[in-house]
Amino acid sequence: MQSPAAPITLQPGDALLIVDVQNDFLPGGSLAVRQGDDVVAPLNALIARCTQLRLPVVATRDWHPTDHCSFRERGGPWPPHCVAGTPGAAFAPPLALPGSATIVSKAVTPDLDAYSGFGGTDLHDRLQAAGVRRLLVGGLATDYCVLNTVRDGLANGYEVILLTDAIRAVDVTPGDGQRAIDEMTRLGARAIASADIGNPA
Repeated sequence: MQSPAAPITLQPGDALLIVDVQNDFLPGGSLAVRQGDDVVAPLNALIARCTQLRLPVVATRDWHPTDHCSFRERGGPWPPHCVAGTPGAAFAPPLALPGSATIVSKAVTPDLDAYSGFGGTDLHDRLQAAGVRRLLVGGLATDYCVLNTVRDGLANGYEVILLTDAIRAVDVTPGDGQRAIDEMTRLGARAIASADIGNPA
């Protein structure tokens, strides 16, 4: 049996799942994650490899109405962010999503929030239709949308690889990011750097 840090190889049934790499979560955005832009380079490298191997690339995004329940004006914890159709909701310009990428919008109605890419979306159905069995997950933020997406991915029966070099945390309380990683691995995710993921022979 492989150890948690053992290299893996990309294979049929894999999909790269990119969580919420949007302008408002990057430095300068309305809900910036410290060093959030650092996730782009390792994700781009994996996008290129998955595209070459014809493996699915899926990107989730917050796509909020202007009066979303997560906003402070409505009693939520966050400043307005990722309002549908605004520059802040756009994917980070350096993120090299292919034209074939599947885009999944979440938290699209005023009264329903969704940290998970599976929450109120057809993500599971799309993955099933594509024959996906294992998810390689990176993006923002470790302690919120990545954590909840990984939880739901595992609950839905997927094997989950957490890309340790392609996640960053909000850390509202210092250490939240590490606690989230600990929880994801406790639940069964494997924490692996993208450099330790090989191509098929």
